[in-house]
Amino acid sequence: MIDFNKISQETDLYNLHTHTQFCDGHANMEEFVTEAIATGFTHLGFTPHSPISVDSPCNMTRDDVQTYLDEMERLQHTYGKQIHLYTAMEIDYVSVGDGPANEYFKNLPLDYRIGSVHFIPDISNPELMVDIDGKFQGFKQRMGQNFGGDIEYVVRTFFSQMMAMVEEGGFDIVGHMDKIGFNASQYRDGIDEEPWYDKMVIDLFENIMDHHLTIEVNTKAWLQRNRFYPNLKYFGMLKRFNAPVVVNSDAHYPTLLNSGRQEALKLLSVL
Repeated sequence: MIDFNKISQETDLYNLHTHTQFCDGHANMEEFVTEAIATGFTHLGFTPHSPISVDSPCNMTRDDVQTYLDEMERLQHTYGKQIHLYTAMEIDYVSVGDGPANEYFKNLPLDYRIGSVHFIPDISNPELMVDIDGKFQGFKQRMGQNFGGDIEYVVRTFFSQMMAMVEEGGFDIVGHMDKIGFNASQYRDGIDEEPWYDKMVIDLFENIMDHHLTIEVNTKAWLQRNRFYPNLKYFGMLKRFNAPVVVNSDAHYPTLLNSGRQEALKLLSVL
């Protein structure tokens, strides 16, 4: 079990959420390692999007898992004296029994697991899981095709999926816990300021703390969207709950390993 608190206390130069050629990343693993070393990073964790029961071009297949593990072993042997490398995975929660708690993921030799929600059920066909992540243009299209324009359904279902994932367990870090807020607020301005939305975030915070999980402050969208996940306005809750926190860039390019991280760390330090 990785001591995330120890890592965050020892150094600011770490990233535990990294995507490469095994999913939707834009460089191979070794390029990330050499960039991390050149930048002075002391800890780097790889987290390919897990194999999933849903058709998704962003997720690795089960056939690729052993290749990923073998490449991790090679990189550990080659660079292990220069940087701490961790074998991990970002595991999608889809439905009961289909997520991080599944025995398949429990039996993988991973150092840690990030649990995330990227898919929710179609409003009229619960068997059809729909991607609510990614760029707003695609999200807006799916709002019409799959959700009948009901943005409250989308938001409430996202948080319901997050709550169910936390209850089932099987992972260590909660990934980008309120990411739906960005696309939802683009679709309906101000929705993420409404009381019912805030209550759902607070309820999720409390559930996460009850299950003794680590919260990721995800900085991927800071430079382009001026937004962290969780949103900056919830940083005070991290202190209120004395939440264990890791600050990750969710990097898909080697040059973005530290993107937004220093800004988030500075803001967290003055809480």
